[in-house]
Amino acid sequence: MFGFFKKKEVRKTVDFNYSSVMVDMHSHVLPGIDDGAQTPEESIFLIKRMMELGIKKIIATPHVMIDYYRNDHESIGNALAILKEELKNQNIDIDISAAAEHYFDESFEKRIDDRLVLTMGGNYVLFEISFISQPPNLIQIIQKMLDMGYKPILAHPERYNYMDVDQLRRIRMMGCNLQLNTISLTGYYGKATKVLAEELVDNQMIDFISSDMHHPRHAQALEDALTFPYLHKLMFDYPLKNILLK
Repeated sequence: MFGFFKKKEVRKTVDFNYSSVMVDMHSHVLPGIDDGAQTPEESIFLIKRMMELGIKKIIATPHVMIDYYRNDHESIGNALAILKEELKNQNIDIDISAAAEHYFDESFEKRIDDRLVLTMGGNYVLFEISFISQPPNLIQIIQKMLDMGYKPILAHPERYNYMDVDQLRRIRMMGCNLQLNTISLTGYYGKATKVLAEELVDNQMIDFISSDMHHPRHAQALEDALTFPYLHKLMFDYPLKNILLK
């Protein structure tokens, strides 16, 4: 899968992992409630791989989407309880909690107004937008979140191919954090996404990195990413905010 990109990168053995980041704050490891892990067994497989790569804490962020995944505090809490029980049964010691990846759909603003968004430490709200076009009220809703005391995090900005560095810089200057999918740096999502990811790193615009873990292919790509120079740059030359969520 990654043969094309291996030819373009100087690959080398590395002696570090994700332990300095500590917290993976965007993943889909809760069983059976979105397009991530479907069973507790699948959840455990992904979590073990994350732990092997140095992750100390996982904040699971299942999708909240009105048309596909109508998750809420109750459904997410129930799935988290099931997973924690399985972790206990298998004597796996990992700090795991849950928030959500909120989709910017027609229900998103009302969830903000009603304070029904699920947050992670320090009132951070993880959200994603359409992969096709920018929502016309994106700036307005980001400002609303900020005014209400939330700290917005835009998930995987490098994957919105209609955006460029300047547009994302304006959003970030408002106070919206940017979270990079680590595996974007491997070319997993394609060349254009990889190029924009690298531009964001070069411009020091990344606040959080995470796995966006859904399945075993993501787990392998997360390991592969450790051999890419741009990840080394993020891990050692950046004041990433992941540690704030420990």
